Amino acid sequence: MFHLGLSAFFYVKGKRIMWKKLWMLLVLLIGIPSYILAVGAVTPDGYCRGIYLAGKVKVVPYHGDLRVKVVGSFPDLRVQRVRSFPQHVGEWQYVEYGQDFTIQYVEVFPDLRIQFVRAFPGVV
Repeated sequence: MFHLGLSAFFYVKGKRIMWKKLWMLLVLLIGIPSYILAVGAVTPDGYCRGIYLAGKVKVVPYHGDLRVKVVGSFPDLRVQRVRSFPQHVGEWQYVEYGQDFTIQYVEVFPDLRIQFVRAFPGVV
């Protein structure tokens, strides 16, 4: 009798492959590239997604150039707020116009994790 339900095997060109092996392959194909992309969000010279992480920053509610999460430990970047001349990596001046890049604060799926510091900003 012919049954249309899910079987324990998947047929590819006449060969049987178990579902368990397919799921393991799927996890490897999706999981490893995702992990590689997540590791090292900031390059040693201070770039993230092609944006130099110093300068004038504008906070926007959505569609920012970078999605940022503020953390207390294990940051990708230490950020120091400055009032003028943000020249070095991690020195940010918050502005309403004339920004170098925009950020959006998020809780999940950030591009960058930052920690605010009073001294020694930069890449961790």
